[in-house]
Amino acid sequence: MTNFSLIDGLRGIVMRGPSITESASFFEEFWGLKISHSEEDEVFFRGNGSEPIAYGLVNNPVFGIEYIHFSTKDRDSMDALYKELVKKDCTVVRQPGDFDDFSGGYGFEILDLDGRRLRFRTDALSLSEETNWGFPDKVSHVVLNTPDMEGLQNFYTSVLGFRISDYSGDQMVFLRCNSEHHTIALSRSSYPSVNHVAFDLSSIDEFMHSIGRMKQAGHNVSWGPGRHGPGNNPFAYFVSPPGFVVEFTTELQIIDEQKHKPKIWSRTDPASMDLWMTAGRPTTAQRTAMQGRPDPGFSDQNHAEER
Repeated sequence: MTNFSLIDGLRGIVMRGPSITESASFFEEFWGLKISHSEEDEVFFRGNGSEPIAYGLVNNPVFGIEYIHFSTKDRDSMDALYKELVKKDCTVVRQPGDFDDFSGGYGFEILDLDGRRLRFRTDALSLSEETNWGFPDKVSHVVLNTPDMEGLQNFYTSVLGFRISDYSGDQMVFLRCNSEHHTIALSRSSYPSVNHVAFDLSSIDEFMHSIGRMKQAGHNVSWGPGRHGPGNNPFAYFVSPPGFVVEFTTELQIIDEQKHKPKIWSRTDPASMDLWMTAGRPTTAQRTAMQGRPDPGFSDQNHAEER
């Protein structure tokens, strides 16, 4: 996999909300994750991959993102990234140091332009990979709603070193930190929120089996299955019990860095939105779920250290 950013990948994402840990059984029994660690007000999940915090749930009075979790290849890369971000006047909420949670490792935290906490970690706990057929391997990508798409796009590209892969009209931009088509995507909105989180399956058969497993358990797909134009990845969306949209996906496009040029994909051509033309357009209910609840950002941001 080609890396051009000091950030070499997405570890996962942790969500927060009132009594949100009560929905842990949905992710463990139906979605196909395994609990890697739990405490009174926190539950963390793994997929088949080595990452111990692929997804997490933290009890909090306000719904939103607790943090988005990225990795660097080593401590030297982490320190170099921190120095670059300080030079670019990022808002630091945690200086570089050792983490004292169950995953351990070394890193720091900043806020993005919408006040979301971004955690960067290296030298962390690495689990033995598993081969549970038909269950997610990892978090593939996170899509964020933002009222300032151009500003946040510039933050991810000019500050964090991501590259633009494609656009969906003037509504979305897809960003990558390695050769996978997108790690983060941004969607234009009236307020910051999470649009959805996508989980990667190893094959198209496992992708379809996962949809079937959910249907057998009484959880029907809310949009899909289909295949996106941008990224060329199959999709199937569900609404989780806390109201957050989650996606099964597979076969995300691998970018040829020498040849790829960003494309603006049509949002009116059905074959552009869904290459298979099986899913149809998302319903009003689906769009509402993807709009999400307004996220005020990191709760301790007023104590952030301005750099």
